[in-house]
Amino acid sequence: MHQKNTPVIIGAAQITQQKDERIPLDPLNLVAKACKNALIISEADSLKEIIDTIYMSTISSWIYEDAPGKLSQLLGIKPVQYYTAPISGNTPQLLVNKAAKAISLGESKAILIAGGEASYSKYRANKDKIILDWPKPPPEATNKARKAIIFYLSKFENSYKLTNPPYIYALIETALRAASGRSLKEHSVHIGKRYECFSSIASQNPYAWIQNKFSAEEIITPSSDNRIVCHPYTKRMVANLYVDQAAAIIMTNENTAQNLGIDRKFWVYLMGGADLHNIFYMTQRPQLYDSPAIRKASQLALKQADLKLEDIDAFDLYSCFPCMVEIARQEIGIPDDDQRDLTITGGLSFFGGPFSSYSMHPIVSAIELIQRNPKMKIMILANGGYNTSESIGIYGNRPPAIGWKENEYDDIQQKINAKILPEPIEKANGDLTIEAYSIIYNRKGFPEVGVVMGKLESGERTFALLPSDSKTLLELEKEELVGKTFLVKYNNETKQNNLIIES
Repeated sequence: MHQKNTPVIIGAAQITQQKDERIPLDPLNLVAKACKNALIISEADSLKEIIDTIYMSTISSWIYEDAPGKLSQLLGIKPVQYYTAPISGNTPQLLVNKAAKAISLGESKAILIAGGEASYSKYRANKDKIILDWPKPPPEATNKARKAIIFYLSKFENSYKLTNPPYIYALIETALRAASGRSLKEHSVHIGKRYECFSSIASQNPYAWIQNKFSAEEIITPSSDNRIVCHPYTKRMVANLYVDQAAAIIMTNENTAQNLGIDRKFWVYLMGGADLHNIFYMTQRPQLYDSPAIRKASQLALKQADLKLEDIDAFDLYSCFPCMVEIARQEIGIPDDDQRDLTITGGLSFFGGPFSSYSMHPIVSAIELIQRNPKMKIMILANGGYNTSESIGIYGNRPPAIGWKENEYDDIQQKINAKILPEPIEKANGDLTIEAYSIIYNRKGFPEVGVVMGKLESGERTFALLPSDSKTLLELEKEELVGKTFLVKYNNETKQNNLIIES
């Protein structure tokens, strides 16, 4: 596809703020710094004058009344269009795909895409380590910020103490483990080996938040600095949100890039991309351990790029939790023993996970790798929610084979949605066969609550709580509960289902 509006990326930059920064930048100024670096890298003096659109990830660690407007002032640019995406991990790749379509259709001439967080500095301030001199948000901005949150759990799902993403992904992890046929120990070792590779890559990445290289044993074994969060996750298996990181890219069209005199060595193309989502609520999905959205989106992106999976040199599979890497690998079709890297940054546990902005960093990293080695082809998967919203991008040195406006896939989305299951049973009584479970620990290392998801004899789904005493939970943690059947009873007082475990 060669035309005057062919989208091309001409600038990219990322930044990681020092952990011991005495006067740390607030998130928006950190984002501005990344944007300024992207503008400098492009080496086009007049580029600021033609940026007509800003796309941003919603900033979670601080509230701003008008983040894109304030960013424009900080950069000295005057865009006519702003778009701030809701909080979701797939946002960066979604925005790059959106930008490619807008430029291809002539709706924008040059788009700045940016995002970042300064959660670690906020954490330090909360611990009285530093005093932040950051702009105070007006009261009305707080209400606007709440609207940027996507609630990925139904009211029923949310009533079962699944208050943090690790608890929910643990459900998915246990379902995946059972489906794989691996024992508890085998699966733990499998995760450890995968994340040892991720840690090794992060240890060589100057932008990574954690540059220590951990062994598989150090990752999977609970310790004083690697507490167990919930079964089967230790701290080093989950996304590290307490980071100060930002990134930005600039996209325009080939004609404009040429007129600006931007050296072609900086040109990188989004060769293919797609955005799909799985059935929204997890209790209504046929199964927890797959992702039709990833499978179909990867196929669409490869088709648009006119590439085969073996043509891809490296990947960055969203790694908020180990199960997401495994699900993505399986759905894309990457063999388990494939020698290609599944992350180019080190992943969200070690590189860092700045809320919705993480995937901007592998995108920038991919651009930098391709600028050094133009033959490289890199696939990035960005995931939002609980294996819910999926965005794929393939980056390389040539335009897509199929134009963006031709790339429609509403019919595929409808086919995914058509497999939705009925709503779960809220008041359950009878036998329940467990499909997934999560045992949640406190900071002292004791289990406090257990949640299971399963099917009743009728085939209908529900949630139930495990017995709450630590002794029973510690015993249950040693067993594979998936596939076992227990009696479930509805408690009228707590308005929750309880699993009955006979001693």
